[in-house]
Amino acid sequence: MKKNIIFIVFLALHLFAVNGNAQKENSPKVILITLDGLRWQELYTGADSLLVTNKTYVNDTTKLKADFWRSKAKDRREALMPFFWKKITAMGQLHGNRNAGSKVDLTNNMWFSYPGYNEILTGVADDKNINSNKKINNPNKTVLEITNNLPGYKGKVAAFGSWDVFPYIVNEDRSGVPVNAGFEAATGNDLNQREVFLNQLQDQIPSPWGTVRLDAFTHHYAVEYMKKNHPDLVYIAYGETDDFAHDGDYEAYLKAAHNTDGMIKELWEFTQQDAYYKDNTVFIISTDHGRGTDPLDTWKSHGTKIKDAGQVWIVAFGKGITTLGEVKNTEQLYSNQIAATVAAVMGNVYSVKNAGKPIESIVKSKK
Repeated sequence: MKKNIIFIVFLALHLFAVNGNAQKENSPKVILITLDGLRWQELYTGADSLLVTNKTYVNDTTKLKADFWRSKAKDRREALMPFFWKKITAMGQLHGNRNAGSKVDLTNNMWFSYPGYNEILTGVADDKNINSNKKINNPNKTVLEITNNLPGYKGKVAAFGSWDVFPYIVNEDRSGVPVNAGFEAATGNDLNQREVFLNQLQDQIPSPWGTVRLDAFTHHYAVEYMKKNHPDLVYIAYGETDDFAHDGDYEAYLKAAHNTDGMIKELWEFTQQDAYYKDNTVFIISTDHGRGTDPLDTWKSHGTKIKDAGQVWIVAFGKGITTLGEVKNTEQLYSNQIAATVAAVMGNVYSVKNAGKPIESIVKSKK
């Protein structure tokens, strides 16, 4: 009798484990992406007429106009970010075009990077503790850390960033989430040829900035890691748009946005060719803050004193995401909803106190 009870308990535990793993395998994978400081104005209306021919901010105005200027906003945005406007609109949702009534805002009052990323990744603004870009370990737990500590997800979460503060934002030591950011190389005993080459190339190509590497390295490190390890939740933080804007280089800012659009396209195509991700992956894309518009020179800046720098945007597409295209309904969303949305898409409950609620239109799968 005792042996029978032990066997029944063992069988129940085995079935629970199998069902748990099956549920995890069938749940969508999520790729969370941010484009640092990309204004909603460029995303939704393309190149700015007041900047694209302004020689204060553009070296070759003739070439930049040929590349990105069109008379209609619809054509300008397609020229700037063709994957967003020719592909994502047909399979996802784009929120944040304030001209159409769709608003997305930060809830933190800092309106710069670390507070913005903390809000996105934790779902809670923390102006008391996160009020600078200093390299301090985040006291708050991110959706990356929380997911990594759920049964079945240990070692299935990873982060990649161009800015060298991301190991602190994610709190890599406490969270256990591997973060490749700044000028870090790929590590491990199983590096493939591409990773070895990326490590060599990163040392040989200087970045224009002391704390931010070029986005191509962040992108390709992430892709190679995904090919080998197949994480269920990946965070990729591109940074060039913000840094070129701070430099006052509108030409490079637009080119960086255009290049990142191409990288996101490459990620999507990879997931559609890889058996682990194919037809079971959701992309959620946003930005950590906006930029100024008036006076004109404030396009280079952000922060509490910069008008409208708290205005942002959110894009989602992939497995089960209802196709809404460019949202033109009057709505108000917030960046603090992103963490809970990521968790909900993966089928997990996000119970962080005071966190924003999941975005209903994203987590409500199409029938």
